[in-house]
Amino acid sequence: MSKTKEKDSFLRRLVSNQMFIPLMALVLLAIINLIHDPSFFKISMGLNNAGNHVLSGYLITILDYGSELAILAIGMTLVTAASGGQDISVGATIAIAGSAMLHVLCGGVARPTEVATPVIVAFLVACLVGMLCGLFNGALVAIFKIQPMIATLILFTAGRSIAAWINNNELPIVPDPKFGYFGGFIPGVPIPTTVFIAAACIVVIALVLKFTNLGLYTQAVGINEKSSRLNGINPTLIKILAFVILGLCVAVAALIKVSRLSTINYSVIAKDIEMDAILAVALGGNSLSGGKFNIWASILGAYVIQFLTTTLYKFEVSSDALAAYKAVVVILLVVFSAPSVREYLGRFGKQLRAKKEVA
Repeated sequence: MSKTKEKDSFLRRLVSNQMFIPLMALVLLAIINLIHDPSFFKISMGLNNAGNHVLSGYLITILDYGSELAILAIGMTLVTAASGGQDISVGATIAIAGSAMLHVLCGGVARPTEVATPVIVAFLVACLVGMLCGLFNGALVAIFKIQPMIATLILFTAGRSIAAWINNNELPIVPDPKFGYFGGFIPGVPIPTTVFIAAACIVVIALVLKFTNLGLYTQAVGINEKSSRLNGINPTLIKILAFVILGLCVAVAALIKVSRLSTINYSVIAKDIEMDAILAVALGGNSLSGGKFNIWASILGAYVIQFLTTTLYKFEVSSDALAAYKAVVVILLVVFSAPSVREYLGRFGKQLRAKKEVA
């Protein structure tokens, strides 16, 4: 094989790799920030409000907020792969789980002098609530055959009102400063706690996918539900399980979100975060119509989305306009992932290679 053909073969393998798009997006964002302001990559050691030495800088912010998005991307990837649709109630479910956690922590009192129950108990309650919300969505999709986006529209619409109802529309404040460690920094550790929480979630899902058939069954159901049923797989169970796992991821994100302020704002908390989670899955090269998936690509996509968000803020783009810029990314991803576009690009590439060989 000639060097030219070897080079073409290498480029084809590189471009066809699922990690190529998120990696290229990451490199592009890095180059833009490097040209505009090299200090974007500066990391410094300073003191936070509690007087602890912590790392600060734009990259630390990306790691911090990108980690909670990566946790959600794990569950959203499984839901997308199994059901061929997306859960748009993630932000509202975070509000519900976070409100339930606060209710247990504060004992139903808006301004308690001490926590009513241990944090672990309140977190387990949030996990139960998140999983129940996932079970509700999963049942609508798997049993009643409702399209995922329509099924999850119910909690998307009513979720924040339910969250406010749990605490009688009050905003409880957790009096224990240690609760803030989950969304901030542990004294003596300069890296955000969210990074360690995300790492733990990634390790757990990696072990689950490695030592169980969850990944195989999820892909089988997403590719061909009827065929998977004939092969002894229960598509209803797999779809519900995917939504329940997403509910568990939502509970972890709720712990982080609520911990950051030790309280909750029902109408603002995790607003539009479901769009970022869906975009992370798409940016990772996963098909939004279900089937084969790559968890690692989705996780990388989550950090790239946060990189994009932080970059836009760095360019002083208002928060109201962020959705418009991200919409452009969605349009580009959808266009380039369309079969007709891929076929055209494939034919165009073959024509170019043929011309080179002739020349």
